[in-house]
Amino acid sequence: MAPGKKNRVFVIGVGMTKFDKPGAREDYDYPDMAKEAGEKALTDAGVPYSAIEQACVGYVYGDSTCGQRAIYHSLGLTGIPIINVNNNCSTGSTALFMARQLIQGGLADCVLALGFEKMERGSLTSKYMDRTSPMDKHMEVMINCYGMAAAPGAPQMFGNAGREHMEKYGTKPEHFAKIAWKNHRHSTNNPYSQFQDEYSLEQVMNSRKVFDFLTLLQCCPTSDGAGAAVLASEAFVRKHHLENQAVEIVAQEMVTDFPSTFSENSCIKMVGYDMSQRAAEKCFKAAGLKPGDVDVVELHDCFSANELITYEALGLCEEGKAGELVDRGDNTYGGKFVINPSGGLISKGHPLGATGMQRKLLVSMREERPQCCRASLLS
Repeated sequence: MAPGKKNRVFVIGVGMTKFDKPGAREDYDYPDMAKEAGEKALTDAGVPYSAIEQACVGYVYGDSTCGQRAIYHSLGLTGIPIINVNNNCSTGSTALFMARQLIQGGLADCVLALGFEKMERGSLTSKYMDRTSPMDKHMEVMINCYGMAAAPGAPQMFGNAGREHMEKYGTKPEHFAKIAWKNHRHSTNNPYSQFQDEYSLEQVMNSRKVFDFLTLLQCCPTSDGAGAAVLASEAFVRKHHLENQAVEIVAQEMVTDFPSTFSENSCIKMVGYDMSQRAAEKCFKAAGLKPGDVDVVELHDCFSANELITYEALGLCEEGKAGELVDRGDNTYGGKFVINPSGGLISKGHPLGATGMQRKLLVSMREERPQCCRASLLS
């Protein structure tokens, strides 16, 4: 390819499993999840597995080469490169990012992106206690700001980011609870969601306390599940006459931490504000859009606090004004944006390797009906 020139990339098929409580489906292991999601995506695309030239497979918990085991005896043994991806909560998104790059760079015309996770019940814990934790420097920032409590690490990190937001901008616990209340309500429309129960705001606020203002109904659960997408080049789309179903990925960015994550003694920065902001800025620039053009947003609501903070990072409102956005109802149907119509991680579930993939699938399915929305944004 000519230097600087990139191929257009299209989603031509998607598939996913229902997200379930870990162990809820008897004899349902990760190869079964991969088979279900992968076969659905191939059927949706209308292409056989033999058309797939490479596969990028994401998962967090499992031995090396689970991607090969998931595909070999579920979809096919064709000798293609299978790349395993492990990138924590962005694992599924990273698999899709890599698959897209393969097509953008002209290295393949049809690539499968697959993400799955088979999880344990309860809060996430470290698996390797004999080596440095990848989160040790992040935890140092939090401890310097607020200390360490007798609670799981993840809700402390994001809960303390929420505390900082309340201290700086006057945000109230009710604002975070309203986000969870909204997401649970949205989940009632999603048959793939782990939970489909609607709660009152009082029930959200009065559910079991997990950390500080964060209650159980404001925290995502662990989950089992899988998602898959078939990506193709423009040449492949035209050759196979798939124009009527192909959805172009017009912009996708991946950003990692900046010095500000660790140097500004801020839990908001520590949980990823600056990299989310930079990723959104780059996406909008690449797409030729601005935040006000967006109708639908799927973002990472591992905890209600992160959803609120991410509103500002994505430019959906001014810094410090997320609470006002919530109060206006500008995050749900009838408001300026519809944010996490899937129910978000809080209701839909959070199988780490599948989560980022599933969000892309939902928006891809919506974008097939362009009259429904001007633009969709994922974080």
